[in-house]
Amino acid sequence: MAYHGSPRDRGAADSWYYRPRRPHWWPKGTGRGTQVVEADMTPEEIAAYYRGFDENEADGDHKVW
Repeated sequence: MAYHGSPRDRGAADSWYYRPRRPHWWPKGTGRGTQVVEADMTPEEIAAYYRGFDENEADGDHKVW
C-alpha cells in the first residue's frame, strides 16, 4: 500500500507532475522530516518508487496545467 510520502507514492507523484525519475521518499509524509534520497534507499524502496512511477505512466495520468 502506498501512503503519502512512501516511495511508491513519490514515484507516482513525480510522474503525475511530469518530473524526472529521481527515487526518494519521506518517512514522515511528504515534506515532513528528512527526505531519504536514492543513495540511502534499499533496493525494495527503489523498486517501489519505480513501480509507482511506471504504473502512473502506464495509466497516462498527468496533471493538466
